[in-house]
Amino acid sequence: MPDFLTPPTIALAAVLLDRLFGEPQRFHPLVGFGRLADFVEQRLRRGAPGHPVGNRLRGLFGWTLLVAPPVALAVWLAHPLVDLVLLAFALGGKSLGEHAKAVEVPLAAGDLVTAREAVSRIVSRDAAHLDEAGVATAAVESVLENGHDAVFGALFWFFVAGGAGALLFRLANTLDAMWGYRDDRRRYFGWAAARLDDLLGFIPARLTASTYALLGSTRTAIACWRAQAPVWASPNAGPVMAAGCGALKVGAGGTARYHGIDEARPLLGCGPAPRVADIRRALRLVEHGLWLWLAVFFVWSLARA
Repeated sequence: MPDFLTPPTIALAAVLLDRLFGEPQRFHPLVGFGRLADFVEQRLRRGAPGHPVGNRLRGLFGWTLLVAPPVALAVWLAHPLVDLVLLAFALGGKSLGEHAKAVEVPLAAGDLVTAREAVSRIVSRDAAHLDEAGVATAAVESVLENGHDAVFGALFWFFVAGGAGALLFRLANTLDAMWGYRDDRRRYFGWAAARLDDLLGFIPARLTASTYALLGSTRTAIACWRAQAPVWASPNAGPVMAAGCGALKVGAGGTARYHGIDEARPLLGCGPAPRVADIRRALRLVEHGLWLWLAVFFVWSLARA
């Protein structure tokens, strides 16, 4: 390996590539992966939800069929340039910023209709009747949660296992987003995708929450994390969003509507409901955390050397 192609410099280069180019608008590999995942589900799933054991095993087999070959190929091709490409592919920092700003800009201009349409692209809740605070709350929650999914989780697994680790995390996270719902169709078939994503995200989610706490209102973030995360449905989203909202000193969570049904969710953070300015503050929290992680990675690598 050339002296300059160390893991920290590869990570920095991948972040800069993501910053410059973002995710491809045409011929995105994940679009093809998503179509393949739909095909596999159609061939493997039996019933909706079907047999609780049989469909769980079929979902696990489908997950392995989709994830194991590309990750094994990445291990076999292990090379600094391959790692660079795979990490740049796994990162979604620029896309996260673009989606958040697509909500922030019209909301700041008073165009609530456009802001609702934009936020509906990044959250699964019904956005058609959200008021200004509801749109800002949904956007802040999405930025904080996706800071883990699109940035820190991929970086963590790159630090642990190189480009193959980053690819593993991104593919697992994608399958969780497609199969991990608890609706009738995927309650059993998506069980493995949801649990494996929880497993892969367990440590990086808590490092993400710690990062938010360190860079924001630390005492409030830790208090919210300890009190609110245990009652949140997701074992990883709970710490991330509770600590993030606490770090920003905003109050989120609460009732949200999904597919026409109101769902009572625990509260997150403390303080007033998020406003449009808090969307940018949440983005800055992710941005500063990214550079902190890179700095720590460089220092840690130099100390080992």
